[in-house]
Amino acid sequence: MSTLADRTLCELAPLVAGGKASCREVVQAFLDRSAEVDARVGAFVSLRREEALREADEADRARARGEARSPWHGLPLAVKDILVSPDFDTSCGSRILRGFRAPYESSVLRHVRDAGLVVVGTTNMDEFAMGSSCENSALRQTANPWDLTRVPGGSSGGSAAAVAAREAPVALGSDTGGSIRQPAALCGVVGLKPTYGRVSRYGLVAFASSLDQVGPFARTVEDAATLLGVIAGHDPRDSTSVGQEVPDYVAALAGLPDGLRVGIPREFLAEEGADPEVLERVHAAIRVLEARGAKTVEVSLPHSPYGIATYYLICMAEASSNLSRYDGVKYGFRSEAPTLDEMYRSSRSEGFGPEVKRRILLGTFVLSAGYYDAYYRKAQQVRTLIRHDFESAFESCDVLATPTSPGPAWPLGERVDDPLKMYLSDIFTVTVNLAGLPGLSVPCGFTGAGLPVGLQLIGRPLDEATLLAVGQAYQRETDWHTAVPEL
Repeated sequence: MSTLADRTLCELAPLVAGGKASCREVVQAFLDRSAEVDARVGAFVSLRREEALREADEADRARARGEARSPWHGLPLAVKDILVSPDFDTSCGSRILRGFRAPYESSVLRHVRDAGLVVVGTTNMDEFAMGSSCENSALRQTANPWDLTRVPGGSSGGSAAAVAAREAPVALGSDTGGSIRQPAALCGVVGLKPTYGRVSRYGLVAFASSLDQVGPFARTVEDAATLLGVIAGHDPRDSTSVGQEVPDYVAALAGLPDGLRVGIPREFLAEEGADPEVLERVHAAIRVLEARGAKTVEVSLPHSPYGIATYYLICMAEASSNLSRYDGVKYGFRSEAPTLDEMYRSSRSEGFGPEVKRRILLGTFVLSAGYYDAYYRKAQQVRTLIRHDFESAFESCDVLATPTSPGPAWPLGERVDDPLKMYLSDIFTVTVNLAGLPGLSVPCGFTGAGLPVGLQLIGRPLDEATLLAVGQAYQRETDWHTAVPEL
C-alpha cells in the first residue's frame, strides 16, 4: 500500500495544496520511515524530529492564511552533513568537528528556508567528503538500501541512501569528483552536479575549493530540477558564483530538444575494468534516447586517461591547504598537551581519520618546494587540456553519455585498505569536475545481482536545462527510477 513516504516532492506538493495531506502528516511519514529502516541503512547522523514537526506545523498555519512561500513550503528534505547552519551541528563526518555549530547559515540552506522546505536531518558522509564509499565517516556506517552488505557510494552516501530508502523525498549533497553522481548511481536515484559556480559554496565546508559544488538528489529528474531551481543563483558572498540568470528548469523538461546529438566518448565506453553489465545497461539506455530521435556521434576525450591522476593531485593539494585551519585552537576537537606545538600535532592526529591524513600528507608534498612544478603545476596544465577536450567534443554534440561508475556497489570493507582501487571508482566522474561542467546521473537498470546502474549525462557549462530535459525524456520511456528496495 502506497504511503506519503512513497511520493516524490512533485507528487506531494499538489496533495498538500489541495488539502489532501498536511505538511505535518508528510513530515511525520518520512520520520516514521526513518524510524523503521535507518537503524539498518544508517543514512542519517542526526534527525530533527521535534524541530521538523514544529516547522511543519508552522507551514500548515502559513498555508491556511494563504501565505505559502512556495509550492514546496512545509515539505521535507535531507541535508549532507557539510552545509553549516546555526540550527544544527555540522561535523563533516569527522571527529575533529563533532558537535560544531556554525554562527551563520550557508547560502544554499538560506534558499531552502526561504522556500519553506523543512530540514528533517543531516546525512552521513565520508570525512570531509574524502572518499567514494561513505566508509570514511567517523560517525557511523551507511549501507546501500539495495543490499545492506554493500556500500552506498560516496562521499554523499548518506543523502543517496536516504532518498533511495524513502527516508526523504529529496536531499542535498556536494560533488568534488563524483560525490553526488556516483552514490546516486550505486543507490538507484537521480543525482545532479551543477556547473561550477551555479550554486553558491558559501557555507559549504571546503574540501577542494576549485572543484566543490552543491547539488540535489531525488528519485525523479523533475524533483531534481525543482530543487536545483530553489538553490541555484548568484551569491555575492561567493567569489566563484556565476552571475547569470537561473532558468526555469522544470519548464525545460517539456520534451527532448529537437535534433539532439548525444556524444559517446570512445575512451569511456572502452575503459578497461568497467563492468560488462554496466556497459550493457548504458548502451541500452543510449538506444532508448536514439528511439526518441536523438542522434549519436562518437567523440574523443584524449586526455581523460590522465583524469584520475590530475584530479587527485589537485584535490589533495587544495585539501592540505583548506584543512590547515583545523588546529584545535579556534573550534572543534582539541587534545590536551603540554605545549602548543604538541597540541596542534595531537589534535590533528587524533581528530582526523586515516584517509584525511593521507590526503593532507600527499597534498602538502606536491605543494612543497622542489615538487610544486613537477606535480601541482603539471596537473593544472593537464586540467586545461581536459577542459579543451570537452570544448572540442561539444562542437559536434549537445550532451555526452557515459557510465556514471565503472561497476555497481561493492561489498562493505572490500576497498578500505586499497586506496588506489577506491580512487578508480571515480574514473568516469572526476573529469567533469576538473572542467567545471554539469553532470547528471539517472538510473538505467540493474545488474543480474539486482544492483543499480547509472547513466551519466554531461553538458555544456550552465546548460543544466538540456541535461535535465534529456534525463526526463529517458525517464518517460523507462521505469527504472520507480523501483523500490526491499528493506
